[in-house]
Amino acid sequence: MILLHPIGALGRAFLQSLAAIGRVSIFAFQALFHIIRPPFYGREFALALLNIGWLSLPVVGLTAIFTGAALALQIYSGGARFNAEAVVPQIVGIGMVRELGPVLVGLMIAARVTSSIAAEIATMKVTEQIDALVTLSTNPMKYLVAPRVLAALIVVPVLVGVGDTIGIFGGWIVATGSLGFNPATYLKNTVDFLEALDIISSLVKGCVFGGIAALMGCYYGMHSGRGAQGVGRATKGSVEAAAILILAANFLLTGAFFSL
Repeated sequence: MILLHPIGALGRAFLQSLAAIGRVSIFAFQALFHIIRPPFYGREFALALLNIGWLSLPVVGLTAIFTGAALALQIYSGGARFNAEAVVPQIVGIGMVRELGPVLVGLMIAARVTSSIAAEIATMKVTEQIDALVTLSTNPMKYLVAPRVLAALIVVPVLVGVGDTIGIFGGWIVATGSLGFNPATYLKNTVDFLEALDIISSLVKGCVFGGIAALMGCYYGMHSGRGAQGVGRATKGSVEAAAILILAANFLLTGAFFSL
């Protein structure tokens, strides 16, 4: 019987994981349903666009430019061992566009936006503002969740495009300023090497990562516990879940685009 205890604990954890996946899936379908169904709260949508998009530009830009610069240095250092220093612009371009740009932007959005959404909605739940919305015949999913998810689906791909561009520019600065590359030749090699599928995959990843980040913030906020500890746990759990799901989704999407 003692040997069965670890098996039972594993089984319970597995069933709890399946139940959590089911709850999140139902929540996601409800959010998408409310996005396409009127009424539409334009003010909440505009505020979400401002918070997720415009206010995230500084952290996205700084992350991308330093990543692109460091990537150029690392590729040049590694390529020098095989007399392949000339591949720096091509590898920086494809590395930023296909992988690093979308993932880093997604993680920055998870750190900044997911935590903000979860804390805001959890606080509203603790202070019974969500109950007040229900009393006023306003659906919380329609008013709180749908505008934020829609805004993330729209604006995060734009942030990914901006991050890709700034990251490539960071590599260009280092390559032309410290590594002796010709500025025009560097840009030409980058543009010639990138394909349409690379850009499409980057933007699709941005859309998926944005949806995940917003959904996790809304889900944990709507299901938070009572009190300050409940808000703290909801915020922490939302960021952890968003980061893990973004990395898992990145692997699946990379495999899907690799097979095309």
